[in-house]
Amino acid sequence: MGAVRPKSAMAQDEGSGGDGSISSTHEQPSHHQDQKELDAGALFVLKSKGSWLHCGYHLTTSIVAPALLSLPYAFTFLGWAAGLICLIVGALVTFYSYNLISLVLEHQAQIGHRHLRFRDMANDILGRRWGRFYVGPIQLMVCYGAVVGNTLLGGQCLKAIYLLSEPNGTMKLYEFVMIFGCLMLILAQFPSFHSLRYINLVSLVLCLAYSACATAGSIHIGNSSKGPEKDYSVLGDAESRVFGIFNAIAIIATTFGNGIIPEIQATLAPPVKGKMFKGLSLCYTIVTVTFFSVAISGYWAFGNQAEGQILSNFVVDDRPLLPRWFILMTNMFTILQLSAVAVVYCQPTNEALERAFADPKSGEFSPRNVVPRVIFRSLAVIAAITIASMLPFFGDINSLIGAFGFIPLDFILPVVFFNLTFKPSKRSPIFWVNITIAVVFSILGVIASIAAVRQITLDAKTYKLFADV
Repeated sequence: MGAVRPKSAMAQDEGSGGDGSISSTHEQPSHHQDQKELDAGALFVLKSKGSWLHCGYHLTTSIVAPALLSLPYAFTFLGWAAGLICLIVGALVTFYSYNLISLVLEHQAQIGHRHLRFRDMANDILGRRWGRFYVGPIQLMVCYGAVVGNTLLGGQCLKAIYLLSEPNGTMKLYEFVMIFGCLMLILAQFPSFHSLRYINLVSLVLCLAYSACATAGSIHIGNSSKGPEKDYSVLGDAESRVFGIFNAIAIIATTFGNGIIPEIQATLAPPVKGKMFKGLSLCYTIVTVTFFSVAISGYWAFGNQAEGQILSNFVVDDRPLLPRWFILMTNMFTILQLSAVAVVYCQPTNEALERAFADPKSGEFSPRNVVPRVIFRSLAVIAAITIASMLPFFGDINSLIGAFGFIPLDFILPVVFFNLTFKPSKRSPIFWVNITIAVVFSILGVIASIAAVRQITLDAKTYKLFADV
């Protein structure tokens, strides 16, 4: 049986039935109500108070993240035509899939089963074993991997700023990761997903700002004599090219990845019908502006010399190709948004911790709940900081997480959920479109996972704990 709203949260909602709250005509058995009354994760972290605009802010922060700065690098494995096709397909399929999962959530709410978590949907639609042993663990792994990856990237951006002012500086990467982690420790204490809405509005502005800076910087260097000679050929032998294609697909899939659509929709105040579509429309307007401008300008300017993070191309041999203040500003915008992205992806972990250690019968801000909240959230962030410091090559591991996690969660499961929930006719186009998406991306996910493992194996010779890269 799927998750339902806790009584204390239901008391705050308006409307019933089709508006997303639990109608009195679809009252759940008392043992489910008792179970959800004791669910502090839903009660404290997944509050349903937001508007569609707030939902749009959360969606934008979770999708339009600094990972988009790696899109020109993905193009180096694909070339112009295949790169643009993959980017367009990624945008269309994820927008379509996220809308499907939203429709399933709305339908379940109408029949009295409002799902607040991805694993709740899987429990109800696929069966409890799928939710407990596959979807739940995969989602937590993906989201916590995103926290580690963003923490590492934040440290790298801080180090880039440091080296601009102190080219011969001796501070190591792990020191900057820990500095960034201090900001994370503070932001992680925001009690609920809904309480991040204004941070995520600022995040939306920041992603537009650093994307504009990355685009303008690439165009300036591409039009000057400072940049490399433009070469758009795909490098490597046949085997490397084939595996490079699937590595690039994993990068693009991870960039479009979300993995927390049900948790974001859970923040909407009833009536929820139609609000998610508005939020996704806002989000994908920002996606179109930022993803395509950065990918096209970065690959145009640097060709197959594009680095894993395009801002790295702005400095060559410790010599900035743009004014120092411009690079400093771009990195600052990126760092600030990274902190917001990391905190958004902390929410599934926070919800699980709250569910395990908080007491829903005590007040949200009572000492009984505040003390364990601070302790366990801090420990979760400290663990992420430690992993990011120890494994500065986490990008390779993140590619594997993206292939193994984001592709199933964002490309495959939404269409499966839709077909199982609404049971469209086998003669209808939507049935076969969904089947095609599920099959194609299942194959791509397996091959991309193999490619990511291969890349980890190849790079293993250079791995060193706490390396200063």
